[in-house]
Amino acid sequence: MRSDFALTKQLFDIPDGTIYLDGNSLGPPTKTASDQVSSLIEEKWAKLLIKSWNLDNWIDKPKSVGNRIAKVMGAKKNSVIVGDTLSIKTYQALYAAIKLQPERKIILSDSGNFPSDLYIAQGLIDALNLNYQLRTVKPEQIFESITSEVAILFLTEVDFRTGRKHDMIKLTKKAKEMGLITIWDLAHSIGVLPINIDKAEADFAVGCTYKYLNGGPGSPAFLYVAPKHLNNVDNIIKGWFGHTAPFSFNKAYQPASGINKMQIGTPPIIATAALEASLDILETVNIQDMREKSIELTELFIEETKRNCPMLKLISPICPYQRGAHLAFEFKEGYAVIQSLMEHNVIGDFRYPNLMRFGFNPLFICENNVLEASKILSKIMTSGEWNKNIFKIKSFVT
Repeated sequence: MRSDFALTKQLFDIPDGTIYLDGNSLGPPTKTASDQVSSLIEEKWAKLLIKSWNLDNWIDKPKSVGNRIAKVMGAKKNSVIVGDTLSIKTYQALYAAIKLQPERKIILSDSGNFPSDLYIAQGLIDALNLNYQLRTVKPEQIFESITSEVAILFLTEVDFRTGRKHDMIKLTKKAKEMGLITIWDLAHSIGVLPINIDKAEADFAVGCTYKYLNGGPGSPAFLYVAPKHLNNVDNIIKGWFGHTAPFSFNKAYQPASGINKMQIGTPPIIATAALEASLDILETVNIQDMREKSIELTELFIEETKRNCPMLKLISPICPYQRGAHLAFEFKEGYAVIQSLMEHNVIGDFRYPNLMRFGFNPLFICENNVLEASKILSKIMTSGEWNKNIFKIKSFVT
């Protein structure tokens, strides 16, 4: 049975007349998110108070929601934990990977990786002060750079700028042959691309839930640990929720078993409720259908833009199977164009120095949205409307 995207479109709370092409940065709220959050506050927190940790099973939310995300990424049950931020989960994964491969000193990444990932890697290297090195190469040089001297392969599956997509299975296979530990950042792919982390045989994966998983601003991140590592993996941030008996309040730390040992502190229960409202929708569709539909939408936008806006240069890969679900175009005044589009209720975003990004999540974007957005973009470019000074004043968040 094919996924019903006309139905899912009706389940998101997007203002009438707005075409939202920025779900690759922040997904929109579901119509049930506010109800679920309100219900949690009014029916659980307000009435049951602290008893909710047991009676509403708040205590198990990090693992139960982690199991829902595990299904989306092709992972085994009890191998994903939810909580904290992506930066924290990345720090945990990197340290755990280093401990599993202590004889080598090189962490390999690429120049297309999200800068925060690289900051965290370098920060950990500096903190450890054990002669580790972050080696950053061009994306196309990654395969040849996977050698037996490298300890960790640390990549983002989909480039946040260009949308270029790494071949996870191919790169992880070579990494495994060379004895590397692998970490994949799935922030720009989970929820819109088919992922089979078990088939890829990756060691670790991390991701956020506020992009294609539509969990809302500040929604919790997740960490995947391959089941074969769970007995030996070490958590660098030893908080009380990762303790085997957190309410015993022992002075000596003893890690919990399984994926629970990768917890740190009190989970964000209210934010998790909004995330679950989105997962309810995602679980009604087939992820392969989403991939096929997102390709149709991106191909249509490329075709329309090429015909009507030749001044915009596509920098995303031409082959749809080599990119994710967002497109990036270069234009010298890209920021101004995005601001002008917003005045017409078409929402994309800008990335320094000159990139315009547009995301295509089939859960709430359809062909008519693409055609209308393309029409408005063409009008803005041909009329020069974008050239108004007011559109060139940059806000802090772009």
